[in-house]
Amino acid sequence: MSDEQDKPTLTRKPLGLKRTVEAGQVQQQFSHGRRNTVVVEVKRRRVLGRPGEAAPAPEVEEVQAAPAPAPAPAPVPVAEKPVAPKPAADSLMSRQERQAQLLREAEEARMSALEENRRREEAARARAAEEEKARVAEAREEKAKAAEAPAPAPAAPAAEAAAPAAEAPAAKEASEEAPRTTTTTTSAAPAPRRFTPVEAPKRPEPKRPEPKSARGTDNRRQSGKLTVTRALNDDEGARARSLAALKRAREKEKRSHMVSSGPREKQVREVVVPDTITVQELANRMAEKGADLVKALFKMGMPVTVNQTIDQDTAELLVTEFGHEIKRVSEADVDIRHDEDVDDAAQLKPRAPVVTIMGHVDHGKTSLLDALRGANVQAGEAGGITQHIGAYQVKTPDGSIVTFLDTPGHEAFTEMRQRGANVTDIVILVVAADDGLKPQSIEAIHHAKAAGVPIIVAINKVDKEGANPQRVRERLLEHELVVEEMGGEVQNVEVSALKKTGLDKLLDAIALQAEIMELKANPDRAAEGTVVEAKLDKGRGPVATILVRRGTLKVGDIFVCGAESGRVRALVDDQGRQVKEAGPSTPVEVLGLGGVPMAGDTLTVVENEARAREVAAYRQSEALKKRTAQAPVSLEGMFSALADKANVIEYPVVIKGDVQGSVEAIVNALNKLSTDEIRVRVLHSGAGAITESDVTLAAATNAPIIGFNVRPNAKARDIAKREKVRFMYHDVIYHLTDEVRKEMAGELGPERIEHVVGRAEVKEVFPAGKRDKAAGLLVLEGSIRKGLHARLTRDDVIVSATTIASLRRFKDDVAEVRAGLECGVVLADTNDIKPGDHLEVFEVEERERTL
Repeated sequence: MSDEQDKPTLTRKPLGLKRTVEAGQVQQQFSHGRRNTVVVEVKRRRVLGRPGEAAPAPEVEEVQAAPAPAPAPAPVPVAEKPVAPKPAADSLMSRQERQAQLLREAEEARMSALEENRRREEAARARAAEEEKARVAEAREEKAKAAEAPAPAPAAPAAEAAAPAAEAPAAKEASEEAPRTTTTTTSAAPAPRRFTPVEAPKRPEPKRPEPKSARGTDNRRQSGKLTVTRALNDDEGARARSLAALKRAREKEKRSHMVSSGPREKQVREVVVPDTITVQELANRMAEKGADLVKALFKMGMPVTVNQTIDQDTAELLVTEFGHEIKRVSEADVDIRHDEDVDDAAQLKPRAPVVTIMGHVDHGKTSLLDALRGANVQAGEAGGITQHIGAYQVKTPDGSIVTFLDTPGHEAFTEMRQRGANVTDIVILVVAADDGLKPQSIEAIHHAKAAGVPIIVAINKVDKEGANPQRVRERLLEHELVVEEMGGEVQNVEVSALKKTGLDKLLDAIALQAEIMELKANPDRAAEGTVVEAKLDKGRGPVATILVRRGTLKVGDIFVCGAESGRVRALVDDQGRQVKEAGPSTPVEVLGLGGVPMAGDTLTVVENEARAREVAAYRQSEALKKRTAQAPVSLEGMFSALADKANVIEYPVVIKGDVQGSVEAIVNALNKLSTDEIRVRVLHSGAGAITESDVTLAAATNAPIIGFNVRPNAKARDIAKREKVRFMYHDVIYHLTDEVRKEMAGELGPERIEHVVGRAEVKEVFPAGKRDKAAGLLVLEGSIRKGLHARLTRDDVIVSATTIASLRRFKDDVAEVRAGLECGVVLADTNDIKPGDHLEVFEVEERERTL
């Protein structure tokens, strides 16, 4: 039956579920103790032996026949023995388990063989090393003996030849234990040279790929992979240390060599502390831990976090406690402080005096200045009055230079006069001999005294009829100004600007006063000046009239002027000529500003644009804080503000002027017009022409636009025509204030005035028709007339406000009933009438309201 099964067939085997290839399991081992079990195909392994070795026996059971009695040792043929049946224990194992057992046994046998070979090779190497050491020691002893007692020459070759003969048995024994290829040396060959053995440098050897049978235990499959780097650098195949590792090793070695000399001394730092600072930022500047600072603050009774802000005093306590030094700084340190910058007395040089002409309106200030300059500025002024502050230079007959500032005399220009007094050296008070002291003359005296500058009184219009200079001197005594004629120190000069008399005496008085004051300044430094006036020119942009106080202002200088910064593009003097530089006490127009500054601001030249922008940004932020600052809110203040908003009418306006000083004066003048019933609200004010944005703002709030010596551009006119915005053009300030006063009064409407005509008492109430009631009255005062307004009061409380619809005496309609008589009335819109009520009759008069 077995023969039939083993007989080959030519037909195809039937399909079935029997496995064609049996699978086995191999356990892989990785680093860090990781393991993995994979399923592999079980195939017959083919083992290859080394050259010269006997081929391994096949993995089948073989039996060896009994040796024949022949004496010659001949190879005995191996006969195959029939396969014996499996024992009972093996029959219980499955085929896969049997295969796995065979694989394990084969692996164990291979590993034991490798271990035995390794031990043999190590023993052979150890013996070879010992023999080499003995040979070297023997050679040294022979050299030492030869040095002590030299032997005959033929003995040396014999001794050298004896060494190979002694080494032969050891070499032969080593070759038998470890199979290697050796070359036999004959006694006829010359003796080899001997050298002192030196340990060879160890080179990383590339790992050879292991056979398939070893891959189950060693999982580094890529260790023997050939790469481009290994192919080119065979001796540098090992991974080199990185630069970071070398650096760390050097630092570690350096630290190990450093000898610690006790605890390190704490470094004291200079800590810069602003007005407010967070705890973490302070810890970073102190190079301390933020937790330590928080702990210290907790001990002080301040539970804070590292992100919380503390003030400068608390920060100083922390800095001192941690042993550091504090340096207080503030945001205001960015600004430029002029009081700290004082010039050396050795660098000061004489400068021209700055003289400001002040006085009441229409007392001849500009005419006097025109007479001194030989010009005619007064003829070109609107309304014949000065509304701007002007700066001029006059060359006197003796060759000296005097700078004059002409200030307005109108009451609205108080701040202009105050600025003029602050930047001047001498004040000339112009008083008309025929008019005497006026309110603005007295105000100019107060400004001069507040500024601490000397006053020279110029009594003008002495050639006019009715002029009385002595009365002017007497009136000056009321304000503590004692002229020289009365034993005082104040100089006074009688002049006539129209006939140009007394001008030389006035110039002499100015020169004398300037000589007494010894005016000096340092021209060799960065310039500083004061803005006398500023405006927005259509073609040149922002323009400021600057009076240089010290230093020299040059074209190209970078400067800060108030909250604006810029670079000097051009300098124009009072004659309209462009100049390259301007020294102390010189008025010039400066072009190149970033915006229109405020009159009275200080111009300072700085080193670079970054510094200029920094200072300008700080000043702008401070101005914004001042505008948006709110007063402390209280309940009373809140209710009063709500009441004011409910009861007070606002009159909104947009103001545009030619120069900043005029705009400032207009705003102050309009604010003075405000009353408890109506007040002016300035939506926007500025210097320059009326633009589209101004018209849009005015249209949104239904406000008029006031243009003082300015006009709108074409686009602004088109928008104003479409939005129906009203313009108010003026060139004289008091005409402007008069019109605005009338407009504000019109907003309030006419004033209503009540006049009481008569009073009566209700005696009886009668029905009059289906709904109305008639009251029988007794007229107590005045008269009762039909159609007048009336108030019905009960116990002095107004019950209703009505009018008299019908008035009768007996049964006749009458127009008027006088006191002492009785009558009957029907009141409109009310029937709430009771005996004992009182009726008050009055008429209303409407008058035009004035402010």
